[in-house]
Amino acid sequence: MRTSYRIATSTAALATALMVMPGAAWAQDATADQDATTTEQTVEDEQLFETANEIVVTAQRRTELSRDVPISVTSIDSDQIATAGVTQLSDTTKLTPALRFDYQGAAAQPTIRGVGTAITTSGGGPNVGIYVDGFFQSNPYVADFDLLNVEGIQVLKGPQGTLFGRNTTGGAIIVTTAEPSFDPHGEARFSYGRFNEINGQAYATFGVTDNIAMDIEAQFSENDGFITDDLTGNDLAGKSHGWSVRAGLKFEVSPDVSVLLRYSHTTKDDPSPQLVNAYVDESGDAGFFDKVSAGGQAVYGASDSQGMPLIYYYAPAGTFTSEPGHVTLNGPVSFHTNSDTVQATVKADLGFADFTSYTQYRDDDTPWFGDLDATAVPLFNINVNIFDETFSQEFLLNSHPESRLQWTVGLNYFQTRDTWDVNASFGTPFADYGGSSTLSKSWAGFADLTYEVVPGQLFITAGARYSHDIVTDAYFKTNFGITSYTGPDGNPVSVGSLPPETKIPVDELTNDSLTPRVVVRYKPSESSSIYASYTRGYKAGILNVGGLSQQVVEPEEIDAFEVGYKYGDRSFSLDLSGYYYDYKNLQVSSYQNGAAQIRNAASSEIYGIEGQVRYRVSQAFSVNMGAAWTHARYKSFPNAPYYSYCDPAVATGDLACGAIGPGSLTQTTTDASGLQMQRAPEFTASAGASYTTMLAGGDLTLSGNLYYTSSFYFDPSEQFRQDAYEVLSLRAEWTDITDTFTISVFGDNVTDNRYRTQVLFNTLGIGSTWSAPVTYGVGLGVKF
Repeated sequence: MRTSYRIATSTAALATALMVMPGAAWAQDATADQDATTTEQTVEDEQLFETANEIVVTAQRRTELSRDVPISVTSIDSDQIATAGVTQLSDTTKLTPALRFDYQGAAAQPTIRGVGTAITTSGGGPNVGIYVDGFFQSNPYVADFDLLNVEGIQVLKGPQGTLFGRNTTGGAIIVTTAEPSFDPHGEARFSYGRFNEINGQAYATFGVTDNIAMDIEAQFSENDGFITDDLTGNDLAGKSHGWSVRAGLKFEVSPDVSVLLRYSHTTKDDPSPQLVNAYVDESGDAGFFDKVSAGGQAVYGASDSQGMPLIYYYAPAGTFTSEPGHVTLNGPVSFHTNSDTVQATVKADLGFADFTSYTQYRDDDTPWFGDLDATAVPLFNINVNIFDETFSQEFLLNSHPESRLQWTVGLNYFQTRDTWDVNASFGTPFADYGGSSTLSKSWAGFADLTYEVVPGQLFITAGARYSHDIVTDAYFKTNFGITSYTGPDGNPVSVGSLPPETKIPVDELTNDSLTPRVVVRYKPSESSSIYASYTRGYKAGILNVGGLSQQVVEPEEIDAFEVGYKYGDRSFSLDLSGYYYDYKNLQVSSYQNGAAQIRNAASSEIYGIEGQVRYRVSQAFSVNMGAAWTHARYKSFPNAPYYSYCDPAVATGDLACGAIGPGSLTQTTTDASGLQMQRAPEFTASAGASYTTMLAGGDLTLSGNLYYTSSFYFDPSEQFRQDAYEVLSLRAEWTDITDTFTISVFGDNVTDNRYRTQVLFNTLGIGSTWSAPVTYGVGLGVKF
């Protein structure tokens, strides 16, 4: 009832705004029509507005109108970013149907149309590629970053294996930022909000010489957080702070050649992804006693886990909580990020084609501390120090747009060393507890060609990418808590007399893949397109070194079929699509005593429909809406991970109680065939509106955005459920007549809806993290 009421309230608020705003906009237009001089100026302004309002994307690695791109794309411009309160990448969920941004601890893991990953292990990799100015961001622990001077974001849905490569089975997110300019200008923004949240950002660009331009940007953020530690009464348990700086030099070597060099540094401390409390089985779906024998149920005095916190059964009262915004944990609990990135982009017009070179080096250190049992009982605390070093090089060649044959060819090399050092505490000082490392390398060549069969009407696209992937120099280290590890054949291997911290080498893994793409596109008119496509996606195989295993986890493959219709003019755009995915060898993870257990699910099937519309009613008023229905089910998954209380009445097997004894959690398996895929809600939708009117000699812009998701499960066995919820954001911003100064007030989650942002499931306890309550604040900005 509470959720339904909030949805109705939020929808009513936004609908009221939609009804009122157009009337004011049309009244304003009518007034302008009464004055001939004003009418002439209005026409000129509308022409300028229409020219600027074309939706342009780079989804096919070249600049094109969105209506001519046979890919489902949600394009988010800088105005939408501002009005919807999008401050970090995960906020794009508010504006993108079928996109979720979930977490596994502090690792950000986007999911598109049900295709994503919950794996966190050395060399694990994403299923949705994130690209910033053409550079692949592979590390999930730094994937959800603050947005700096962003010009636009594109969310590409469906496999992008041909043009963007491995680990884009779900899609790709493309972030484009401003380049240094010879025209000197700058901007500074400051905001203050609830929980003493302070955000400051400044940007400046200018010409150094006639052919060298520079820009620099700095950002600072701090807030007290919304989480209280009930053990100590500390209401600053979620306090966070961070800063970043980004600088660029652009060299115009000649009219046809440019070189852009960038350096960026980010430091951030934010414990909130690790601040878990006890997950309560409100619906009874978790079934923590369903697999426990009658004798075991008699020991517990219970046969149904509905209403129970899913933690150590005998945890004393006062050592746990399930209330949103409250925790009872053993410290320390933290997450720290320290990242340095150097990039070089070379662009050249070769006469017959445009050449681009992308070179990147990244160094990311992301240590974290967590309490895996979600209680104050000193069962198990973990510290993982992650060191990630990445180098990538890509060469891209694009044909000029004049020919009937358009083509893109490229070569790509990617390498990352991912090392995890692990320490653990069992109510004692932290001690070495193993670790792991992998070196992943990938070589790829690709080509994508589009031929205009019938001028202006019929287009055929064919492309393919060949990838050669290697995981080498891999190992894991033994720890004092194990007696065996998993060998290459899946059977246990005794550690014997090996001392803790012994490196166990893992054989090199090699994968070769070919990911083709075929598209037929027809243009009924200059403003519309109909397309049908087939694409194949591929996620490279991995080594489960984090799970103390020498066994290979096979690559994922996805065959995607899509049909779509697009219409776009300078004031109205409509995108409709339907799709079917055949998804094989899903890589699925679970967690046993803090170690990742990764397996291949046999297969799954996904199909759905989605649509989005953007309408500029006038210069003053615009609306955008989108919705997606996704049917994502495991076709065959007979060995899905399943969590349960251990069974005190049995001595052997998966359900036997281990070292902690009765009351502890254990992991067994179940048949998840036919169940809903994890993190795959059936329905998501968003609606936004923006209206501008004159006030006090300046422009006042009122905007709002409503996001809704139906219920879904965080796990593959339908144990840990999140009910449907909605998020409403509102903003009012006044800009002076010179477009120099801005003042704004804003609110996010204004209906104060509390929902889980993640569920951390392992055999020590099931923990939840929660969304922030309603937040609000004021902002100031100046341009110069």
